[in-house]
Amino acid sequence: MNSSHPLVGRIAQSLLPLWQQLPKLETLPLDPDLKEVRGELEGDNMAISNQLLRCRGLRKIHLETAHIGKNLDILHCVMFPDPCFDLPLFGADIVAGRGGISAAIVDLSPTAPQLPRSIDEALNKIEKHRYSQPREVPPWGKIFSAQVLFVRPTNSIEEEWFLKDLLAFHQIFLNHLILSEPDAANHPDSQMRYEAQLNYCEQQRRNDKTRRVLEAAFNPQWADDYIQNLLFDDPQPPGVLYCA
Repeated sequence: MNSSHPLVGRIAQSLLPLWQQLPKLETLPLDPDLKEVRGELEGDNMAISNQLLRCRGLRKIHLETAHIGKNLDILHCVMFPDPCFDLPLFGADIVAGRGGISAAIVDLSPTAPQLPRSIDEALNKIEKHRYSQPREVPPWGKIFSAQVLFVRPTNSIEEEWFLKDLLAFHQIFLNHLILSEPDAANHPDSQMRYEAQLNYCEQQRRNDKTRRVLEAAFNPQWADDYIQNLLFDDPQPPGVLYCA
């Protein structure tokens, strides 16, 4: 899909080649009607593109890009771990409009009381950029880590900073993924991570902004199904589908 804001396309083009190196990568089945979605919002054409993958250690990798006329470009990416693996959730979102980027967020959201120590230490080593407009996480944002980066980049320099930071978060996540070994499905930590991911998905479904846009472009039932079953579907209990 053509994107009005170049950062959206640059992020997608940076992530996709990195995923080709993931262990046991495969494409997840996706209804053709959801792979490329077309609608209309306030007289503007709306196009949504979805890609779904999975690999060893990740139950789902979801990359969504959306383009609404000349007014809005969105990138949404979440990498959902298999609950048997001691992994956080990688998440990134960009919302760009005519006035520039209104929101840019990236995080490794914990699936335990704290991030794994090695991940936390690696995140602390990322160069800290002085963004001019940091943003506060929404009320449901307790699912994010203390390391979450949520900003409004105000110029091309800050956009470059964000791209660099996003890829640094992503590389730390990939490094940990490659080295991780699964716990047993009946291990207490697997159950804990499963419940944490359930909570993550539940809280993300409370994002009223996403719901309002989808309801306006389509209808409330379609929006609910899209959010519940594609954007933030609940994981299966440990061992049902994902753990060897």
